[in-house]
Amino acid sequence: MARVIVDVMPKPEILDPQGKAVNGALPRLGFTQFASVRQGKRFELEVEGEVTEEILAAAREAAESVLSNPIIEDVVSVTVAEEGADK
Repeated sequence: MARVIVDVMPKPEILDPQGKAVNGALPRLGFTQFASVRQGKRFELEVEGEVTEEILAAAREAAESVLSNPIIEDVVSVTVAEEGADK
């Protein structure tokens, strides 16, 4: 089965309390290399057969209307998963 990956992130102007909490925890755990953290969502849509342009268009429409809240979130990407990539 093929997979379409949809990544959704909060809009830049929206507060991200989960990202802020992770950002505060990282230095305490020894990870001082990172300046900030934003936490988003990832959806994996499995498809029977190949991913066609029509399927990608439907995934983009679902991402904009169902998988994200367009008031506070942006759909960052809708891509086909590479074959052999781990789930």
